[in-house]
Amino acid sequence: MSNPTVPVAASPAQDDYEVFEAGHVVLQSGRTFRNMKLAYKTFGRLAPDKANVIVYPTSYSAQHYDTQFMVGDGAALDSAKYFIIIPNLFGNGLSSSPSNTPWPDVGTRYPDVTYFDAVSVQRRMLQDLWGIERVALVYGWSMGAMQAYHWAAMYPEVVERIAVVCGSARCAPHNKVFIEGAKSALMADPAFQDGVFTARPVRGFRAMGRVYAGWALSQTFYREELWRTFGASSLEDYLVTFWETNFARRDPADLLAQFWTWQNGDISANSLYEGDLPRALRAIKARTLLMPGDHDLYFQVEDNRRELHHLANAKLAPIPSVWGHRAGNPTTQPEDRSFIEQHVRDLLAG
Repeated sequence: MSNPTVPVAASPAQDDYEVFEAGHVVLQSGRTFRNMKLAYKTFGRLAPDKANVIVYPTSYSAQHYDTQFMVGDGAALDSAKYFIIIPNLFGNGLSSSPSNTPWPDVGTRYPDVTYFDAVSVQRRMLQDLWGIERVALVYGWSMGAMQAYHWAAMYPEVVERIAVVCGSARCAPHNKVFIEGAKSALMADPAFQDGVFTARPVRGFRAMGRVYAGWALSQTFYREELWRTFGASSLEDYLVTFWETNFARRDPADLLAQFWTWQNGDISANSLYEGDLPRALRAIKARTLLMPGDHDLYFQVEDNRRELHHLANAKLAPIPSVWGHRAGNPTTQPEDRSFIEQHVRDLLAG
């Protein structure tokens, strides 16, 4: 799934993050990921009693540059009050990924990483670097939300609260179908041969972006032409300037690696719970806030509603927004951000 020679758009010039050297990590698959690296960025200061920790994992294809807008002095993720850690999910190009992993673990030999693997390394990083044994909140959107769920299920004595924004405990069947469509569009590029990208898949990026555009936002979003808020002059202009370029920032093999992680997301798929999802949900002790987008087409409200029955201390608060899945990533939607932040403040105050 990797070809290091494929040119890829660069990350922002500033290297404003640090790297945790995890060493050789034995994965759930039984493979060893050698010299595994976890890129992270922190905000604020760790309190003397270490009781002010928030973990904020990244989402699909995102790097901390894309998500840190939710952190700030006075925000719900308040850097003046909390010590906030953004761990970059493996496969995003900063942490260990196909694009920066050397031979022989390249192409089809790349060792796929589960959420369980990722969160295990995140937990060890908190212990080794700062001696942190309690986490006040794990907050995440999309794939970040699925990591928050894993934190709570894997370490029920450690995590006090989780905020699951447009995410679920297990990747739903319809969600997997959506991923198959986007993944297949990328792999249909002629540059993808025998599991490896031999050149930059320009047509694949464009096709994947257009497939994604129909899922990430709701029918109402398009009916009301809210794409005009981006300054687009037409629907075609929006698809070209936003979606055809969105994923082209990343290495294509990295995108496939994170799709694999996403599709295989399941808090019960481990030796702790042996595939018993209700048991995994019942084991969660953290105060849980479930915030699906009420127009989300692939992380649906119904998924969270079914999970709610097995959670001991949880609240379901759908985001009332026509922005679909992107309601949980309110870069341009002040009403959505206000809704999310108010519920997160209430969660932290409890």
